[in-house]
Amino acid sequence: MPSEYLRFLLEQLQPLGHLRAKAMFGGHGLYCDEIFFAIVVDDVLYVKVDEHNRPRFLAAELAPFSYSMKDGRTMSMSYYPLPESALEERAELLDWAREGIAAALRAPERKTRKKTKA
Repeated sequence: MPSEYLRFLLEQLQPLGHLRAKAMFGGHGLYCDEIFFAIVVDDVLYVKVDEHNRPRFLAAELAPFSYSMKDGRTMSMSYYPLPESALEERAELLDWAREGIAAALRAPERKTRKKTKA
């Protein structure tokens, strides 16, 4: 059952396209028009980041999603949270979410999959 926060996000992000949430990572993966662009863990939205959009996230002093491995190591993923202000203003939320979608579209593994299907 999706949390209240996840339902809120899906409603706010609706202008982006067809959205769906899939349980994963102890949270949910978010897809827009079948493009995996974000994760929601512990009621925090993290969007996909790459070398093109990372400077914007770093300038906002945001840090990547990280988790602890069973062996004690900490692993980071290329998903960053949004600034708090993005959850207060829908236009800003959509702008940051579009950054995640753009990064997902640029991802090398996505290009490889497209070539394989062709």
